[in-house]
Amino acid sequence: MNRFNSILIANRGEIACRVIRTAKALGYRTIAVYSDADEGAPHVQLADDAVRIGPGPVGESYLVPERILEAAAASGAESIHPGYGFLSENGAFAEAVEAAGLVFIGPTREAIDVMGNKAESKRRMIAAGVPCVPGYEGHDQSDQTLLTEGAKIALPLMVKAAAGGGGRGMRLVHDQADLANAIKLARAEAESAFGSGELILEKAIVQPRHVEIQVFADTFGNTVHLGERDCSVQRRHQKVVEEAPCPIMTPELREKMGQSAIDAAKSVDYRGAGTVEFLLDNSGEFYFLEMNTRLQVEHPVTELITGLDLVALQIAVAQGEALGLEQSDILLQGHAIEVRLYSEDPSQDFLPASGPVELWQAASGVGVRIDSGICSGQAISPFYDPMVAKVIGYGPTREVARLRLIAALKETVLFGSPNNTKFLIQCLEKQRFIEGLATTAFIAEEFSEADLANPVPEFADAAVAAVLALRLEHNQLFQRALGVSDNLKDWTSASPLVSRKQYQFDELIYDLAISPKGNDSYLVANIETGIETGMDTGESRSLVATLVELQDTSAQLLVDGKGVTATYMSPKKGQLYCSIEGRSAFFKDLIILDGLADETVGGGRVIAPMHGLLLDVLVAPGDLVVKGQVLAVLEAMKMHYEITAEIDGTVIEVSAVTGNQVATDDLLIEIAELESENNNKHEAA
Repeated sequence: MNRFNSILIANRGEIACRVIRTAKALGYRTIAVYSDADEGAPHVQLADDAVRIGPGPVGESYLVPERILEAAAASGAESIHPGYGFLSENGAFAEAVEAAGLVFIGPTREAIDVMGNKAESKRRMIAAGVPCVPGYEGHDQSDQTLLTEGAKIALPLMVKAAAGGGGRGMRLVHDQADLANAIKLARAEAESAFGSGELILEKAIVQPRHVEIQVFADTFGNTVHLGERDCSVQRRHQKVVEEAPCPIMTPELREKMGQSAIDAAKSVDYRGAGTVEFLLDNSGEFYFLEMNTRLQVEHPVTELITGLDLVALQIAVAQGEALGLEQSDILLQGHAIEVRLYSEDPSQDFLPASGPVELWQAASGVGVRIDSGICSGQAISPFYDPMVAKVIGYGPTREVARLRLIAALKETVLFGSPNNTKFLIQCLEKQRFIEGLATTAFIAEEFSEADLANPVPEFADAAVAAVLALRLEHNQLFQRALGVSDNLKDWTSASPLVSRKQYQFDELIYDLAISPKGNDSYLVANIETGIETGMDTGESRSLVATLVELQDTSAQLLVDGKGVTATYMSPKKGQLYCSIEGRSAFFKDLIILDGLADETVGGGRVIAPMHGLLLDVLVAPGDLVVKGQVLAVLEAMKMHYEITAEIDGTVIEVSAVTGNQVATDDLLIEIAELESENNNKHEAA
């Protein structure tokens, strides 16, 4: 037995919070680790003790084994739980933990090393008789060999990093001519993310489902599976929506896939929690994809349908206890769906975003679970993965789970940073998803550019925001500054007091006149401005909004007699975040802000889309560039991004420097647009 009483969680964010909660409930002393960027983060506050491990960049903190072991020694920790990501699939770290006399809450180094390498694991699975995708997983990693082997594989094919996961170091190739560049980009991203540039090539299975089996094993040879999860809805090869059970699963198919997953785990003498991932084609054939030797992000859906606490099971197995479960004990009840809430901009190809958390408000209710690692007032750092929370709906049927999840998303609020809440709701409301027919092609096939565009607030939403902003201004002005009674906030000895608010969203301007009608009611009218005024261009509109109740971050209103709940937050005068039924927007009053709109960017001004490290700057002053040409490569939030030209032109200034850190909206490059005559000549050429 490996008895221990304290656990250091070598991770951050929502998974650190999740592990800490179970560990504390079981009576263990918990120790958090944190970087400078995470000082004061929720996981630090939740733990019994916390140890600083370095600056914000992961290469100087969370990815440094020595820092973690030093923290364990300083805090008196007796075991280490790695969570997921970071060092969770680092075999050398697992071995170092054991060598330091601590218990590693996870599998052995051998299992991690074998299954953590896609090439080696695939070779092992072929030997174990587990179905695998045709491709190349050889030791020769020269570019020429990869190009030669790639030519033997039917297109499309996937280039994959042999180490790591999460969609990093992966490229889909449709044309053989693109293979060399795909190899270059995948290798560079893999080396940066995982410290290894080893690649494998695989035939791309067209429109498969991504189905994974949760396995659990103890040190006595007992191994079971806990059913499957469907993780087909993905973007950039990263999961967005996960559910259990799989909507099209049959008992026969579950038995076959489950046995293959158990065979995979037993082939490496596995212990603890692991996930064997498969691609399932439309004929019912399935192929081994990889095994994740850790707890998965999506484990809550399995917990909800099995009634098991997977972290508690991990701790028990690490203590040397028997699993205490046989396959016949595993009963799947109900349905659970999880979505990943990312700080990202779906309108910009899901570009990760960092920034402040002005307000975080998680939903609650029957069948709703939210695992998060953020709080109001903190910042979302550019150093880490952009996932900030997981929202899960559970119910007796898939449809109940889906509806509960949609309602929870509409009630969940994240103000301050761009996020994918609207996109997640759209996913759940697509007919193809409702019918349980989503494959890995779901997002590409179901979402148009218009679907992913930044939402423009409706007139009624702008009117509600205007009323809330006006009321907040009155509260501050009359109650705090002048001490005037609230009953006199709209009083005037002359004609009715009319206020004006002006909000702009791209080419749309809401120019609003707000007139008090008494009893906290306001007539809000759209003023004709000579430009587009909404969906009904040129049509004057108005409504009556009555403020029923105003609390610190929420308000109840009647809008033309219909009840409306709004969540709001005003960080500065003239600025208001407002969310209604999941529709969130940032309202800036152009009148209070002296009529100044945002400085336009784009065109010839190339700015950094987010905080990050400039890996490469590919142009110099005087260079001629064409629209779509790659100008620089940025690394941020564990991904590589190619920054491209938006116009044809001549580079006139380069502020970007390879190796430098840049902040969001930093000017990188300026381009002078070619004259139209030159453009015509260029196009003709």
